[in-house]
Amino acid sequence: MDTAPVDAFDTTLVLLTVEEAARRLRIGRTVCYRLIRSGELESITVGALRRIPADAPAKYVAGRRAA
Repeated sequence: MDTAPVDAFDTTLVLLTVEEAARRLRIGRTVCYRLIRSGELESITVGALRRIPADAPAKYVAGRRAA
């Protein structure tokens, strides 16, 4: 099993962890969870895990820019 750290900016990723999404947005993990809870940042559950679609951070930024 490969245990190398995952690059949050790897364009081949389909789903991101909350930490990876936060790194892409340059925000803290707590703020990222707040955006998820408010529905501003799309997320899904996979089993007991919370994951963010790889395109969701860009959609969030686009929505903020349009506002």
